[in-house]
Amino acid sequence: QVQLVESGGGLVQAGGSLRLSCAASGIIFSIDPMGWYRQAPGKQRELVAAISSGGTTNYADSVRGRFTISRDNAKSTVYLEMNSLKPEDTAVYYCNANHFGISYWGKGTLVTVSS
Repeated sequence: QVQLVESGGGLVQAGGSLRLSCAASGIIFSIDPMGWYRQAPGKQRELVAAISSGGTTNYADSVRGRFTISRDNAKSTVYLEMNSLKPEDTAVYYCNANHFGISYWGKGTLVTVSS
């Protein structure tokens, strides 16, 4: 059974930093592309950052230069380092794994950035 468990969300002031973690189980983590998505109230879920099995990264324009995605295959964990946070980054952040063409999601972790 595939499980993705996010952690690290919380309340932070604008300009602050947070580090999200996503621990995966039930997948061959080292070969699966992983990603972070977010969904703000009243908006569609959007891709924030993605990382391939080989470590190639991809970022949304809105977070490029501020956020960094990384993965630790030994720990089956993907991270999202978020710096210079803005109120518009407020959202529920979801971890995603693409496992043999099937998309799996965590339950999400809330990030709130106060102005």
